[in-house]
Amino acid sequence: MRQYHYLNESADFILEDPELTSYLYFPIANENGVMASVTPSLHGDNKMGQNTYLLAPVSVEELHNSKASRNFWCIMEGKNPWSVVGNSSNQQANLYKEEKEKTYLRAGIMWQEVERISAVYGLKAKVLSIVPASGETVELMKVTIENIGVDSVTFTPIAAIPLYARSADNYRDHRHVTSLLHRIHTTDYGVIVNPTLTFDERGHKKNEVIYGVLGTARGANPPVSFYPTVEGFIGEGGSLEQPRAFYSKNLIPMAAGESVAGYEALGGLVFENVTLKGGEEASYTIAMGYGNTEEDFKKEAKKFLLSDKAFDDEVQYTKNYWNQKINIHYRTGNQEFDYFMYWVNFQPMLRRIYGCSFLPHHDYGKGGRGWRDLWQDCLALLMMNPSGVRGMLHDNFSGIRMDGTNATIIGTKQGEFIADRNNITRVWMDHGVWPLLTTNLYINHSGDIRFLLEEITYFKDMQAVRGEEKDTKYDEGLGKRVKTIQGEQYQGTILEHLLLQNLTAFYDVGEHNHIRLRGADWNDALDMAKERGESVAFTAAYALNLMTLAELLEKLEEHGVTSVLLAKEMQILLTEDITCFNDIERKKDILYTYCKQVKESVSGQKVEVFVTNLVRNLKNKSEWIKDHIRNEEWLTNAEGFHWFNGYYDNHGQRVEGDFAQGVRMILTSQVFTIMSGVATKEQVKDVIRAADHYLYEEKMGGYRLNTDFNEVKLDLGRMFGFAYGQKENGAVFCHMAIMYANALYQRGFIKEGYHVIDSLFRHCNDFSVSRIYPGIPEYIAENGRALYHYLTGSASWLLLTVLTEMFGIKGRYGDLYFEPKLLLEQFRQDGTAKVEFIFAEKSFEVTYQNSKRLEVSEYQVSKIILDGMVYESKDLRCIRRSDILKLSNNQMHLITVVLC
Repeated sequence: MRQYHYLNESADFILEDPELTSYLYFPIANENGVMASVTPSLHGDNKMGQNTYLLAPVSVEELHNSKASRNFWCIMEGKNPWSVVGNSSNQQANLYKEEKEKTYLRAGIMWQEVERISAVYGLKAKVLSIVPASGETVELMKVTIENIGVDSVTFTPIAAIPLYARSADNYRDHRHVTSLLHRIHTTDYGVIVNPTLTFDERGHKKNEVIYGVLGTARGANPPVSFYPTVEGFIGEGGSLEQPRAFYSKNLIPMAAGESVAGYEALGGLVFENVTLKGGEEASYTIAMGYGNTEEDFKKEAKKFLLSDKAFDDEVQYTKNYWNQKINIHYRTGNQEFDYFMYWVNFQPMLRRIYGCSFLPHHDYGKGGRGWRDLWQDCLALLMMNPSGVRGMLHDNFSGIRMDGTNATIIGTKQGEFIADRNNITRVWMDHGVWPLLTTNLYINHSGDIRFLLEEITYFKDMQAVRGEEKDTKYDEGLGKRVKTIQGEQYQGTILEHLLLQNLTAFYDVGEHNHIRLRGADWNDALDMAKERGESVAFTAAYALNLMTLAELLEKLEEHGVTSVLLAKEMQILLTEDITCFNDIERKKDILYTYCKQVKESVSGQKVEVFVTNLVRNLKNKSEWIKDHIRNEEWLTNAEGFHWFNGYYDNHGQRVEGDFAQGVRMILTSQVFTIMSGVATKEQVKDVIRAADHYLYEEKMGGYRLNTDFNEVKLDLGRMFGFAYGQKENGAVFCHMAIMYANALYQRGFIKEGYHVIDSLFRHCNDFSVSRIYPGIPEYIAENGRALYHYLTGSASWLLLTVLTEMFGIKGRYGDLYFEPKLLLEQFRQDGTAKVEFIFAEKSFEVTYQNSKRLEVSEYQVSKIILDGMVYESKDLRCIRRSDILKLSNNQMHLITVVLC
């Protein structure tokens, strides 16, 4: 089967006959709000938000079912109309015949070009699609048509782009009624749609967005006429793939300056007839997009329509803009892996633009990111663009409630959190894990330990007592911030916020003394066990967090901080009586007593807590959790395999082990017990053996998320209603698979960790089975197809794991450490492996020199050469931050790390 091939160092690629693979789509967007998806046949949509769609919203099935596309036609006398993007009935009929036209897709970061060659018509067409990185709210198409024959060819060029121009809510709800709102008129250069009102969840309001399609032929020549409505173009019995306008004299295009109202709109632009001699070409530029006024839209569009040079310059600017943002580069013994990682490094940028929605597979929700995304996307930002992360982290902490839970509706502005007006109470028990993980990475990279002492507010809404009760006195009009009993905004340190999240989780236990599952944990589909469910897996994660907090406090103490101020109400959470750890009811009472104290307001009083005592308190809690899980949740099954149970269902029953329906094992349970240190070295070996036996599936690219439970397990979660091998139920869920690799690397199981990543890479990089463009998807299904591409936390975790674990580029309280875990096969033939990255605002290229061709278990760092000079340090693996800060900001600093 066809494969894509990389073309250059920017990982641009080419794919032959892309339209023969279903479900392909490509993101093109900018940072000013334009978000589009485009397929090889130029299907897809374009929007600036849930309520502002230029092109009709699409889910994955519409990609091949819908006839609406960004179409461009050549009409020739005596021949069937030819679509330069393949969207005519005749071309579709020949798709799998010898007469199929040859097509090639070329693409790079945020641009796509499709080339189509027709021997029948003697024409070659290229269509370049891009959204300007310079910020204009338009999508641009450049159509270039070349006569590849000998004889002259005459044709009429026609662009035909259906305009939806309203909220996605109206795609099924009031689709026709909202078309009655359309006021459409033609201008010198195109078609403008100005709906009178908007119908969506905000109510009936005056529309404030202009939509349109404008175009020019080479030389800035405008169209000669227009088809401004779908009905006036396709005619009776026609379609967008066989419009009657090409056959009927009754469907006459309109001139500029005409108006029509109450119909589905079309950007139908008819250009002047053109005759091309052999070897000649004609080009057409199309701009589709938005404006606050018609004048604004025209002004932005015409920048590119009236000047071929301006268009070409923008294409180059956009390519350079995005490629320059990708500042992590690898050079290993496998160039395909290096290019693959180039695309992975790009994916977190897409998450910041699209959130978790607005691409065809991501058809849930209405945009924005969730709580987890705020923190996990920062992992990638810390690696690639650390300069703005401090403020972002700081502001994110204002989403935490005083009961240790957090807001789940994230606003569009940094640090903006929104109260749920629908009063839907849901608590994800894993949410307290992620802020510390990201903050710890930030502190280690920056050395900014005093960041923990910065103060910030807490989030307040009606939800209280960890989702168990409502604060009926809450008035959103008084603000979404926790107040003292005196009515003043309360602020606590970031350390206090982190302690609250993790201490409240410690006490929030079920009948087996593990943290309650509540609404769900990381796996959102474990959502049906909120009464008696428990997550052992994330209890282990909180054990790691408690130990991490203790270590950060010890570092604070080294910097002269011997005591910290905490909210007076928190004293009860810091009990020194470790006998209560085994007493489930007492733990619940402690938590309830605390939560009731902060339900409506707080005293505003603070108490001094000595750091030494706090460290001991946290370590005791962490060690208790680890011992408890080791003693209670280590399983041995009938076949002699061992692993950890990670969950209890809503009947209070253990989830994993041997059952009548078969063996039940979940990867998540193993990841966090390994990563947290709950699992001993010997237990890690046993877990690997069990995971390889029960979860590894080579045809799917790696480790399934779980075995087949052979039950629609309504007492645990909706995932068991999914077909086995799909999404959360037994697919290779890349996010957790990569975290498994990360955990193995951290614990010193390097070959095993590499095997996880290499399996995923080889599968995704094989287009014949994965059927996706370069990058990491959310999951891989039973048939090997990769799904939910681009917008996935998998990318951040893979970036983090490859850079910090595989290449061993690590920050440690601001110093730069080199702890490579590269296998011999990952080095190039000359014994080197290279990585470029940013650290402390400086650019570095590190070359690992393994001249003796040693395996990972045989080499260690013996020397560091910085900018040509041997670097002297007590620790041979380290460059001190004080020395890094002396380096120039305006050059790439070369480091050679000699391994022997």
